[in-house]
Amino acid sequence: MIDWIMKLSISKKLAISAFVLGLLALFIGNPSNRNIIDVNTKEMALSTIKKQDRIDALILADWLIKENLDFTLVDLRTEKEFNEYTIPASVNIPIENILSSDLMRNQKILLFGNDDVTSAQAWFILKSSKYKSVLILKGGMEAWKNEILYPKLDTSATLEQKAAFEKTKQVSLHFGGTPQMISGGTATSISVQTTPTAPAPKLSATPSKAGGAKKKKEGC
Repeated sequence: MIDWIMKLSISKKLAISAFVLGLLALFIGNPSNRNIIDVNTKEMALSTIKKQDRIDALILADWLIKENLDFTLVDLRTEKEFNEYTIPASVNIPIENILSSDLMRNQKILLFGNDDVTSAQAWFILKSSKYKSVLILKGGMEAWKNEILYPKLDTSATLEQKAAFEKTKQVSLHFGGTPQMISGGTATSISVQTTPTAPAPKLSATPSKAGGAKKKKEGC
């Protein structure tokens, strides 16, 4: 069984994790909880496998920079982690409070945790409860840190890779990141202009309300 699981693609592992973790959350939750769950496992599994529900960190960064805030960005981590650092424009709703929040079933919701596991669990619970548009940040906070805050370029990179990294570097600067150059396995900060070439995103408004959520916190 273990060998069979190890051979599965990441998408299929995520689908299985969402299913199993979602069921566990439902069964071990508050016995008095009367939320009615109608599960279409085939639809949800296909959605995960086709990657229709996952958004890359660079895409999210682009949405924030362009102020395309037609979604609620939900940080599923603990309040302590949220207060230490969170992605700009996000609200804090720990996964155990996800169904008791004021998230609307017809709004666009983008979830993230430290990785994909917690996000998949929350996604499963919301989709099972008839929330129509639920997405997850692929790789969670770890992906945001690796791709946005601390993007890296190897000194042996091709001209094409260097050109692509220039765009990533500017995105990183918008969010107070530190682009890095890798040489011989050692990372060093890249000297960059202190003023970005484009205006920083204005993130004063929350896309939509999420009951019980903490005040959003901009990135450090």
